[in-house]
Amino acid sequence: MSRRLLALLGIESKQTTHHEKLISGLGAGLAILSVYWVSAQVIGGSEGIWVVGSMGASAVLLYAAPHGALSQPWAVFGGHGVAAVTGVSVALWVPDPAWAAALAVGLAVTAMYYLNCIHPPGGATALAAVLGGPEIQALGYAYVWTPVLLNALVILAFAVFFNAFFPWRRYPATLSRRPEPKPLAAGPAAIAHEDFVYALSEVDSFIDVTEDDLLRIYQLATANHRRTARQQDAAAPGSPRQ
Repeated sequence: MSRRLLALLGIESKQTTHHEKLISGLGAGLAILSVYWVSAQVIGGSEGIWVVGSMGASAVLLYAAPHGALSQPWAVFGGHGVAAVTGVSVALWVPDPAWAAALAVGLAVTAMYYLNCIHPPGGATALAAVLGGPEIQALGYAYVWTPVLLNALVILAFAVFFNAFFPWRRYPATLSRRPEPKPLAAGPAAIAHEDFVYALSEVDSFIDVTEDDLLRIYQLATANHRRTARQQDAAAPGSPRQ
């Protein structure tokens, strides 16, 4: 498959180990089991209806990309919460299911954007409020607290617990920060924090990477570039070390 076609399809080569992939799958599965069990204990019964389907999508983000901007606690809790409120409100005021579904998702996305808590599974949470059937609709605004926010709290708590066993995956992202790489002598001028803020504002589109991660990637890349350059210089014919 050509590189151009891969780029068109959005397929990138992710340099993660089998170990990392298996950890992500295990965490996601155990997280949903935890959500199901806690919901059954708190709400009563064991009906799967109390586990909102969007939690499966949240599990993908929290355990496959725990350091992504879309996976952080406020994104998960705030995103599901505002989406649930939006969905219930639309369901109460708009009787037509097609218009209700469209408005619930559209307004939820807008609200999440303004509240800085974009979480893609929130769209499914809003949709479930209007298309989840009479049992969900009968809950009214209680849907926001149980099951939605209860589910969100459980999956977040499990993310903190599970990822704590793996130092490179600790959650939230701030807990996994490592010391900044030491700069090497000579090389490109450092990019200031203000430069990143300006660059992100120029893109004018949400990017699922935190500013801290961008800075760290830049620091690691430039440090490796300088280190490689020094090694090449040392190995070159006529080098003082030759």
